[in-house]
Amino acid sequence: MSRASLDKDPTEVKGMFDEVAERYDLTNDILTFGQVRIWRAASRSALGVSPGDRVLDLAAGTGTSSADLADRGIDVVACDFSTGMMSVGKSRRPDLAFVAGDATRLPFADASFDAVTISYGLRNVVDHGSALAEMLRVVRPGGRLVVSEFSTPTWAPWRATYNFFLGQVLPRVAKLSSSNNPAYGYLSESIKDWPDQEGLAADIRAAGWRNVQHRNLAGGIVAIHRARRPEGESA
Repeated sequence: MSRASLDKDPTEVKGMFDEVAERYDLTNDILTFGQVRIWRAASRSALGVSPGDRVLDLAAGTGTSSADLADRGIDVVACDFSTGMMSVGKSRRPDLAFVAGDATRLPFADASFDAVTISYGLRNVVDHGSALAEMLRVVRPGGRLVVSEFSTPTWAPWRATYNFFLGQVLPRVAKLSSSNNPAYGYLSESIKDWPDQEGLAADIRAAGWRNVQHRNLAGGIVAIHRARRPEGESA
């Protein structure tokens, strides 16, 4: 069993997700006590797309978020660099369009999507600033970005409780449900190392996005950041 380090070497990250692919969605449900489904619905609502819109679901994994969009008439492309995750997704939803791709070098033309979304995957990219710039490039002027990611609880007692969960509870629960327990050690460490809400908002602005806003879920355990590509500007 393998796990990535906080250097986030792409080969290590890909290998880690390939190994957890088969039980990834089940483990997510267990570790979040089912809250991941509520968070997914909130991300979809924040995206604000309509039937016929073309959406890039980046770091789509097994395609759970992509399937939710496709079922509502959205023209969605599920993109991930873990062939293991995509293989599981294709077996479950052969109707979905899966494309292998690196978030820092997306295999899509400029301005080819109405919106782009990434859920709990930006934190795993070796250079998330470059990934945000690539997302800007492939979205049309005026198009939307939604980033859903683990973040920092805003209330100190809740933050302490959450940190205890990450350090003590999550590894024990993951050991019972996951095919690769060390990978969930990386999950805990990468969450603690990730920028808080304002820090990520600043990174999004630095990549060229505008109208950046965020909304906390579960007291800040998760934050949904929204932004737009400026009208009339090239990426």
